[in-house]
Amino acid sequence: MPAYVIVNIDVLDEEAGLTYASVAQKSILSHGGRYLVAGPTPEPVEGTWDSSRVVVIEFPDMDRIREWYRSPAYRRAREIREGKVRVGMLFIEGVLPEGFPLPA
Repeated sequence: MPAYVIVNIDVLDEEAGLTYASVAQKSILSHGGRYLVAGPTPEPVEGTWDSSRVVVIEFPDMDRIREWYRSPAYRRAREIREGKVRVGMLFIEGVLPEGFPLPA
């Protein structure tokens, strides 16, 4: 079943941000991921939102996400961004719990 990576990003150093994005993208694509959202300006409508960019990536399953995250290629991307790009990331499976109300 599909699984997703949701990322909040704040770029502190644009050059490092571009390098990180390039290396991260190659690692994501090589692990079967695909970008669903890569927006530079989220529009908060309720509550507060502290990040300037949002990314949503779909993978075939949670195992593939974990393989990607632990891969040497993505480890390199994390090293590039250290101290230069702030990231909040979560992994989530793409299933609705049984009995979850769907919109009409």
